[in-house]
Amino acid sequence: MSEGATVSHVLLLDLVDDAELIAAYREWHRPGGPPSAVTRQILASGIVAMTIWQTGDRLVMLMETTPDFDPVAKAERDGHDADVQAWERMMDKFQKRLPFAPPDVKWVPANRIYDLATQTPADEPTFRNRPVSPTHRVIGATE
Repeated sequence: MSEGATVSHVLLLDLVDDAELIAAYREWHRPGGPPSAVTRQILASGIVAMTIWQTGDRLVMLMETTPDFDPVAKAERDGHDADVQAWERMMDKFQKRLPFAPPDVKWVPANRIYDLATQTPADEPTFRNRPVSPTHRVIGATE
């Protein structure tokens, strides 16, 4: 990894499926919504960019960190910061852990399964002739 490079993280979490709570959650995340102490703590931990995307009751967090970002150390620092703890307790009213998340994990990391940069369409045989697993259906394919 080159100096100055960042590391991408994708994390998932659900919201309580309640329109009023979702609207309130969105309001808390508007520019200037989160407490300054929380934003400072995020920036001090090595997170250089963070966006949260929402569809329905599902949230996706895209995060860019410095290469030396340590999520365990961040969690430990967060645990000793009264402002961050107050924010997390308030956010817990809106958030719902994914059903498969470990009990101590709120935002679940996602695994990358596709990257356009690794694809080589010039070498690709026609996909309609590729074997298909029983659980995978290719739209428009004929057998």
